[in-house]
Amino acid sequence: MAKEARELSSFPALVVDATTKTMHPTLAAKNIRCFQKGCYGVINSAARGADKEIHWYCPVCENEGIINHWEGT
Repeated sequence: MAKEARELSSFPALVVDATTKTMHPTLAAKNIRCFQKGCYGVINSAARGADKEIHWYCPVCENEGIINHWEGT
């Protein structure tokens, strides 16, 4: 597997792990570098709502996403 593919596939697991350690409802910096090519930003994430949806965001390149249904995975 190519390095880029390996990094991208492990990214959601890193975000879920870092976010669920604190379960902050507001965006907080995590020790995870953004995967966007050429970006060296640090990911911010938060667990929100009753279903604990995880929102992640890079303030440098504005790359962002939502991770749903992560519990039990």
